[in-house]
Amino acid sequence: MQIATPSSSFSLRLTAVAALSLTAAVAFAQEVQTVRIAHAGPTSGGIAHIGKDTENGVRLAIDDLNAQALVIGGKTIKFELVAEDDAGDPRQANAVAQKLCDAKVAGVVGHLQSGTSIPASTVYNRCGLPNITAAATNPDLTKPGYPTTFRLIANDNALGSALAYFAHDALKIKTVAVIDDRTAYGQGLVGVFKTTAQQKGIQVVAEEFTTDKATDFMAILTSIKSKKPDAIFYGGLDAQAGPMLRQMEQLGMTGVKYFGGDAMCTEKLTDLSSQAGTLKDVTCATGGASVQKMQGGNAWKKKYDARFPGQFQIYSPYAYDATFVLVDAMKRANSVNPKVYTPFIGKTQYKGVTANIAFTAKGELTTPAVTLYNYKDNVRAALN
Repeated sequence: MQIATPSSSFSLRLTAVAALSLTAAVAFAQEVQTVRIAHAGPTSGGIAHIGKDTENGVRLAIDDLNAQALVIGGKTIKFELVAEDDAGDPRQANAVAQKLCDAKVAGVVGHLQSGTSIPASTVYNRCGLPNITAAATNPDLTKPGYPTTFRLIANDNALGSALAYFAHDALKIKTVAVIDDRTAYGQGLVGVFKTTAQQKGIQVVAEEFTTDKATDFMAILTSIKSKKPDAIFYGGLDAQAGPMLRQMEQLGMTGVKYFGGDAMCTEKLTDLSSQAGTLKDVTCATGGASVQKMQGGNAWKKKYDARFPGQFQIYSPYAYDATFVLVDAMKRANSVNPKVYTPFIGKTQYKGVTANIAFTAKGELTTPAVTLYNYKDNVRAALN
């Protein structure tokens, strides 16, 4: 029988302590921390289908992140979605933003529209909560230079000017009427298009406005028809663009080219217009590549359609990437605390589904892309 000497007994105690320390370290690493990421956008009202699409993008990202069992700050992270409906209303968006600040979520993907994103960004800046929009395009969103606000798509300066160049250079448009929906998005987009079109020599023969709740456009379309423009540019949502296209057909305005931005450039426009003959006259622009040309688009779309069949619209890939950008910054900061990880978002170099993502000092993409679409045989198709 071997008798333990004092030195061997001490060694055994050290080994036991080391084993206990390792066990404690493993247990600590396996401690689960819930981290809540919010989506804020309109999931009720006329453009609920677009808001639900972006929410789906965040849901899919959270599923994929949880499958990775990430360890941040020594803890296994379980991500949860906090879904908030701003109904497309600026006042409700402010209330949602304050609610998310008070709830101490870790980050926000949203809002969808410029008119909701701009006021909400001020609230988020006050409480230090990072927010990434996958959809809002008005350049005013990033003008204040809030260190908490970022945009994952091209802004209206790129969209409006691209459409004006296409109207002049490709379609040889000479005259145009413009209509906006009185929102920050619609007015901003029309303003960029109008300025660029006039610089290209296109004459603006009529300027009209409506609202983002309207359904009857007969009066303004009748007035525009009397001026015989080659084209109409609409700054607004698909919920209004669809009925407007139907009413243009009823007024015999088939053949008048119809331009618009990303918020009307959806898969659902076909249904909203009841497949009107004027749909073939539409050219619209989105900020970013078509999903088929995104570097991870085809595989991602297959996964999205399996999880959310028939629900894809336009912004969900960007919402998916926005979620991953937030978490990528958490990983690099080794913290889920917004005060710690937010500065890391501005230093992002992330290879996403939509593109390789990096931000300017103002929170804009360093290399934004624009894709033009038309509707061929009632199906949205990329032109570039």
